[in-house]
Amino acid sequence: MPTAPPPPLSNPRAERVRSVRALSRRSMRERTGLFLAEGPQSVREAVLARPDAVRELYLTADAATRHADIVAAAESGRVATYTCTEDVLAAMADTAAPQGVLAVCRLPGGDPSARLDALLATRPQLLVVLTHVRDPGNLGTVVRGADAVGADGVLVSAGSVDVWSPKVVRSTAGSLFHVPVIAGIAAEQLLARLRDDGIPLLAADGQGDVTLPELDAGLLATPHAWVFGNEAWGLPVILRDRCDLVVRVPIRGRAESLNLAMAATVCLYASITHTGATRQAMADDASGRLSAPDHRQPGPSRRSAG
Repeated sequence: MPTAPPPPLSNPRAERVRSVRALSRRSMRERTGLFLAEGPQSVREAVLARPDAVRELYLTADAATRHADIVAAAESGRVATYTCTEDVLAAMADTAAPQGVLAVCRLPGGDPSARLDALLATRPQLLVVLTHVRDPGNLGTVVRGADAVGADGVLVSAGSVDVWSPKVVRSTAGSLFHVPVIAGIAAEQLLARLRDDGIPLLAADGQGDVTLPELDAGLLATPHAWVFGNEAWGLPVILRDRCDLVVRVPIRGRAESLNLAMAATVCLYASITHTGATRQAMADDASGRLSAPDHRQPGPSRRSAG
């Protein structure tokens, strides 16, 4: 006879429930090496793109029916899956509306500096560096934008909001599981490491001497990294001085400024206008086809984006 499925988890005061909810705290994430992904979008991308990073999946019975694709992907990835009552899921979740789906995921392992070395060994074309970013929504949205343009990695300096906090994870809308994100290295060390690897650094800042449309297309056609600063005060002088160019996004209308996430998106899309063609040419070369010609990011300011 087939084994009956276990009953749904129904005690919101159970130790398992308290342990999952505790992952809302940074100290517990650091202690356990685990973090929360909430909502169908984030969880779907986790089980599809990185099932190895998902330790447990929790769904209400209704959510398991509505999101059968998530359940199927979890089964395919051999992720431990549990059904639970609405009360239990609400007790586990950080958000008031987790939409019936929650996953416990593993933090990336290994030393951040070693992970950066491994990323640089892949000869990345486009990197994003975030220094001292404090707003979870901004950080998550930049990760999402980096994923959208096909950036090779996002580097988040020490002193920034925790990448693995529930608010940041939600705001990435699943992109956290698509693009490498390395956090915890001091900003000065990050920039020095990229410079040592010969990667030009483009600081996006309202004090820039060159505007984004004025940038040399040849520079954007080569490997480079955009460097973004804090939402309120931008990039400190010491970091701007370590970059090869300081670039501002011009504002033609009457807007006071663009916020960090908006300005970063504009800069990244300027980059892929050129890097996208370069990557295609490289793919053509690798496959032996005739390659196309090589064709191959801000502090606040009244008339420029920060």
